Amino acid sequence: MASNSITVVGNLTRDPELRFTQSGKPTVTLGLAVNRRYQVNGEWQEQTSYMNVVAWDQLAENIAASLTKGSRVLVTGRLDVREYEARDGGKRTAVDIVADEIGPSLRWATASVERTPGRGDGGGGYSGGGRSSSPAPAADSYPDEEPF
Repeated sequence: MASNSITVVGNLTRDPELRFTQSGKPTVTLGLAVNRRYQVNGEWQEQTSYMNVVAWDQLAENIAASLTKGSRVLVTGRLDVREYEARDGGKRTAVDIVADEIGPSLRWATASVERTPGRGDGGGGYSGGGRSSSPAPAADSYPDEEPF
């Protein structure tokens, strides 16, 4: 059976952008820079890959309330390939990470964890002095497709 999971560690390139679908389902998008350092013939080389990350529901709200540009995070999720039409009319392909889990990296920082009032899932959230967000509007169901 094939698996489509990925785990990356990187820094946020911009503040998380929290939005809501028409039915009130929260979603957040963020940019992630993943650095790689390696040696070629004894000389250090650096390479940076930039990725888009998408998260949904309570995870999205916790990210928006906790993380800011520059935060070093661990992201676990799945790759999602999407096609879209560019402004010039050409077709483009983008690969995003749809996050299952995101947390602060504790390699060079500390964090405190504060449980959030959940929506029945018992999840918790990171409280690292980030921004606060307003609660999501109530939604009876989530028939929306992911807008990405």
